Amino acid sequence: MIEHRAPSLAERVYERLEGDILSFKYQRGELLTEMSLVNDLGVSRTPVREALHRLEQEHLIEISSKGILVVGVTQKDLEDVFSIRLRIEGLASRETALRITEEELAELKETVELQEFYVPRKDPDHIKGMDSKFHQLLYRFSGSAVLNDTLLPLHKKVQKFRLASVENENRALHSAQEHRAILEAIAARDPDLAEQRTYEHIANAAAHIKIKL
Repeated sequence: MIEHRAPSLAERVYERLEGDILSFKYQRGELLTEMSLVNDLGVSRTPVREALHRLEQEHLIEISSKGILVVGVTQKDLEDVFSIRLRIEGLASRETALRITEEELAELKETVELQEFYVPRKDPDHIKGMDSKFHQLLYRFSGSAVLNDTLLPLHKKVQKFRLASVENENRALHSAQEHRAILEAIAARDPDLAEQRTYEHIANAAAHIKIKL
């Protein structure tokens, strides 16, 4: 069982900065300063420094005497992310199908139903939210902290491109249908089918944003 706790201030700052970088609020090549971030976020230097250290470890920024250089996500990064997800995200679905509880299954089902609710209403923010939650639950319900900690940051790295996907009505509809198909395989406790349908889902998502695998 993966335990959850309230995020620290440094974690919240990290998530805010990570989101701003991945959504291209801060552009690749832009030079930031620690003080500007402190002022923008309204926090002290300590949580900002801790967050910047994590972002540097993830190669989203580079820190030098000149300042904080935004590296962001490149096309090669996206290709690598989808290639890795294609190979291991199905494993999370397989493990989830083998061990999911009725309570967890109900939460996963509710997430899919909410996604299906928002798709015809053309609500990209809520669609993206449910899309993200579906994958997060899939990783968590696998029962593997390793899978969860590997896949979650990879999923975050395609944030801007996922928003473009959910804003496309055709892809948003197909994505919801694919999530429904994965859910049905998991509910049937069929690990092979859950893994196969997840593989197809990731491949379709990559094809939509023209990622070569």
